[in-house]
Amino acid sequence: MSNREEINIVWLKRDLRLQDNEAIYNALQTNKRVLFLYVFENSLINDAHYSQRHWNFIKQSIQDLNQDLENYNTKILSVNSEVINVFNQLQTYFKIGTVFSHQETGLLITYNRDKDFKRYCRNNNINWKENNNNGVLRGLLNREDWFEKWDDYMGANPFKTNFKNDDFINIDEILALEKRFITTDLETEKHPYFQKGGTKMAWRYANGFFKERHKNYMYHISKPALSRESSSRLSPYIAWGNVSIRQIYQKTQEYITDENKKHLGAFISRLRWQAHFIQKFEMEHTMEEASVNKGYHKLKKNLSEAYQKAWREGQTGFPLVDASMRCLVETGYLNFRMRSMLVSFFTHILWQPWQAATHHLSQQFLDFEPGIHFPQLQMQAAETGINNIRIYNPIKNSLEHDADATFIKKWVPELANLPLAFIHEPYLMTPMDEQFNSFKLGENYPFPIVDGKTARKKASDILFGMRTNPEVLSENFRILKKHTLSDRKRMLNSN
Repeated sequence: MSNREEINIVWLKRDLRLQDNEAIYNALQTNKRVLFLYVFENSLINDAHYSQRHWNFIKQSIQDLNQDLENYNTKILSVNSEVINVFNQLQTYFKIGTVFSHQETGLLITYNRDKDFKRYCRNNNINWKENNNNGVLRGLLNREDWFEKWDDYMGANPFKTNFKNDDFINIDEILALEKRFITTDLETEKHPYFQKGGTKMAWRYANGFFKERHKNYMYHISKPALSRESSSRLSPYIAWGNVSIRQIYQKTQEYITDENKKHLGAFISRLRWQAHFIQKFEMEHTMEEASVNKGYHKLKKNLSEAYQKAWREGQTGFPLVDASMRCLVETGYLNFRMRSMLVSFFTHILWQPWQAATHHLSQQFLDFEPGIHFPQLQMQAAETGINNIRIYNPIKNSLEHDADATFIKKWVPELANLPLAFIHEPYLMTPMDEQFNSFKLGENYPFPIVDGKTARKKASDILFGMRTNPEVLSENFRILKKHTLSDRKRMLNSN
């Protein structure tokens, strides 16, 4: 045991890239060889927030990295286990000096895992060096100067790493190690709609966006069909760390001109707000299970499995809602407005608690990011107290953003042959209309499962009524003080 070589380990999590990866950069500044490690944790694989589409994306990302690492005679050790078990095994072959990773703003299960791993490292004389992730800061008590710090981080030089073969545990050694672990099969089946993981694919999407697709970014951003082409489509690559936000931020700056600054400026704004929401979740992790505004904890809603099942399966009788859900389930992607509408419909029109939507949506979003997921669920459910109450009207959105029903026809094909007006509102058909169109409401497509107008009024009355509740108002002040002070200062300074 005394002859064990001392090595360092880069524990990869949501940072599946080689460049602008501070953990890798720091590891290679030492004079010790480095082992890249990814653990497919059984506890996360079994967690209800995840689905196979996430693990496939991660596997594709690791394959992509391994192609590049072959040039340096190494690869990522990819195993199925729990993190501490893996390190216990590795310590029988190596003396582990330092573990390098990023600070993960993840689920409560990963936060508790990290606390356990910190104790493990302390008890085993292992250094664990965690680095900042995309400008999100740990331990903040308020947002004083946060945007300024984030801007500074985005403007700093990315971590540029030069690799040499003798930096790493070599492939032969890793192959020998793999015989002592339950290794992960990295092969995945091709899917016609899911975006493929990996840094190379990320830059393919990025370059296409910067060179051409951004030209209609602001015009199409709310359109469920057109946004699929005009948006960057980088969200899964950012969520799983195939690229850093800083890399994308700086590349965007290179492309901005007077002609396109409206579109690319708006895109940069969304990069900033992405970090803002993750920072909010980092500072208030209880948002995973309960509304950030404690005044809404008293809001009671009756669970309806029938409503929830119809919503999950795209069988609510509201065509744009159903098209959006079916598209999300099939492709893993949906633009922001339609995501918001799905949550609004679930929490307002169906009057279901947002917590009952979290697992289904997180499983479907290929770009599932906890720091975005929970703050957005609560914001669209109107349970933050500080954001505007938006109760989306699915018919109004259908007519405005899918006027020719292109999106609905693709994802709800049973409506495709109806006259346009009936595609948006099939329940307006008379028996004669049904006969003329060889269509039977309730058989070919469901009746609306609720009265939309009545449901919207009920939700509006209750939610607007709660805005004056003393506990809601008190919580509003606390939330603003903790999460938005820097934002307000920024606005004042810009006036």
